[in-house]
Amino acid sequence: MPFPMSQRKLYLLAVAILALAVVLAVGFGHFHSGTATQAPVVTASPLPTAAVRTPAPLPAGEEAEETASAATPTMTTVAYYQDNYGYLVPVAREIPQEEGVAKATLSLMVKSLYNDMEAARLGLRTVLPEGTRMELDITRDKIARIDLSAEAASLPDAQSESVMVNAIVQTLTQFDTVDAVEITVEGQKLEKLPNGTRVSGQLTRGSINLESTSLNAAEASSVTLYFPSEDGTLLVPVTRLVAGNPDIDTAVLELAKGPRASGQLEEALPVGTGLISVKVVNGVAQVNFTEDFIHIVEESDGGRMALKALMLTCANFDGVRGVQIFVEGKEYDPGLDTMAIPTLVNTASALEQAIATQSSRIFE
Repeated sequence: MPFPMSQRKLYLLAVAILALAVVLAVGFGHFHSGTATQAPVVTASPLPTAAVRTPAPLPAGEEAEETASAATPTMTTVAYYQDNYGYLVPVAREIPQEEGVAKATLSLMVKSLYNDMEAARLGLRTVLPEGTRMELDITRDKIARIDLSAEAASLPDAQSESVMVNAIVQTLTQFDTVDAVEITVEGQKLEKLPNGTRVSGQLTRGSINLESTSLNAAEASSVTLYFPSEDGTLLVPVTRLVAGNPDIDTAVLELAKGPRASGQLEEALPVGTGLISVKVVNGVAQVNFTEDFIHIVEESDGGRMALKALMLTCANFDGVRGVQIFVEGKEYDPGLDTMAIPTLVNTASALEQAIATQSSRIFE
């Protein structure tokens, strides 16, 4: 239907104003993108780019500097984060190779806008309070002396304190140069933090995510097991107290029993799987399961997470370099033959991919 002349003028005027607004908005966005403060580059994996653009030639003398910067070597380190249930979760991250890698790793775990966003991409949370500063000195006798700022003593409860202290100790003792950790706050040696968490003396790598139990901790032994998280994207290490010998047979048997915390972690092995025997031959753990184990292939990932949990559980024992599976005495090939032990529990890139896959399934 044709517009009257007056209405047509109003219509054209409105279109012109809308076009002008869009131009201004785009220009404003470009202005801010060019002046915004850049976050420190500690991402685990490069983000995909939507288009490839040929950069403008660099001024003389700057090309070598740019090339050297692009070729900066990286190294793998393991940071500890917290999941929604309070479990500590180790995650391998790639950071620039430099001196002070231990302090750089701890810095990834301090609450901040950038670190929180990075952790959230993995479905996790940071564990040190916002604003926490630290000074770190590692002695020749392998003692890491870390002095934290006052923020470290401001956590709201004992659980948060315990998670923070455990994360610091687990992180620092991953390095061959550290056997124990001494913690001070604002230069002061403390017996306990405000909510009762002990920080006195030398703290060594011990239990992680200790399960609650009626067993007497002083009389029981412990084994470390690995269970998939509730959403199946990562593996969570769990320390379980046992009455028997803390050997590989006991560990695999406890793994087959599943997690004790209902609803927080998933079964590592198919429900009903029983353990017939375990023996280590030439560095390979030969694990013989009942026939229920074959249901592992019915898992959404083909059972790869379950197999990794089994391998990592076996790897806690000296001399174990691989795992071979049998079902009712017959060799079972999960597609990986004799499975080499993974060197890392969780990697940031794998977590991001798993979360992206889950998201795509939800929105399909």
